[in-house]
Amino acid sequence: MTVFRSGFVAVVGRPNVGKSTLVNAIVGTKVTITSPRPNTTRSQVRGVLNRPDAQVVFVDTPGLHKPRTALGERMNESATSSLDDVDVVVAMVEATGAVGPGDKMVLTQSARRVRSMARATALERELVTDGPDGAGEPTLLVVVNKIDRVGPDGILTHLTQVASVIEGIDRDQGGAPVPVEFFPISAATGEGVDALVDAVVARMPEGPRYYPEGMVTDVAEAFWVADLVREELLHRVQDELPHSIACRVTEWEWPRVRCEILVERDSQKGIVIGKGGITLKEVGTAVREQMPPGAYLELFVRVEKRWQHREDALDRLGF
Repeated sequence: MTVFRSGFVAVVGRPNVGKSTLVNAIVGTKVTITSPRPNTTRSQVRGVLNRPDAQVVFVDTPGLHKPRTALGERMNESATSSLDDVDVVVAMVEATGAVGPGDKMVLTQSARRVRSMARATALERELVTDGPDGAGEPTLLVVVNKIDRVGPDGILTHLTQVASVIEGIDRDQGGAPVPVEFFPISAATGEGVDALVDAVVARMPEGPRYYPEGMVTDVAEAFWVADLVREELLHRVQDELPHSIACRVTEWEWPRVRCEILVERDSQKGIVIGKGGITLKEVGTAVREQMPPGAYLELFVRVEKRWQHREDALDRLGF
């Protein structure tokens, strides 16, 4: 009898290492927005991989970073909380730079979670002698992304650096070393992604489908449209503005959709609108092309002073 496996995977890393690109590549369609700007992902987004033998839910997370605003603190909390109640942890770093403090923070948090999972697994085996089929010892899967930008020597050097950092984390945390497997990949080209997916599926426990077959994400349509608007803006506005932009759908009476764009200063409002409204027009056109035919999208820009720093504004915006 074929065993059907299912479970949840947290994909964690510092900003801009390619987590969203990887989740989109694995699922086979766009379920989470991407941009060259750091901190594009602001909340957990689930992408569902459906296979004949498995259903795996990949949780894309905000990049772990040193927060400077209340929004940043909430994004970090969202990322670290994603490690709770998952079956596999995928920690992502990139091959194009040195392993820095941000990477070490990601690896430390990930190793701590895998160590906790190992203790829980050992206890379960002591208490249950005839339970459901498991998937082996908890293992930290470390993904080294963007290998298409470096040569073989660069990949080897980076893998060695990451392994050394993990050895130091093991010493700091004490106990037996955390089992680790390394996966050099390019989320952009797909190189190495299939091997990573196979390794993840092999570590899933036996279980049911959590989502209907064919469903690729649980993101609400209104949230998705608001994120599409923000994605298109991130590709068009100046460097200092992306963090100050928030988007939310305020009316949904299909086919009419009203999306509000929030900025923090009056001067930013003009940048988002663009000369003669050109930027807003381009954004609206690009987003409508990704919506079902017949959609009528209205975009409005409003100033919400210092919304990133205000707990009340963050609550209202759903962060």
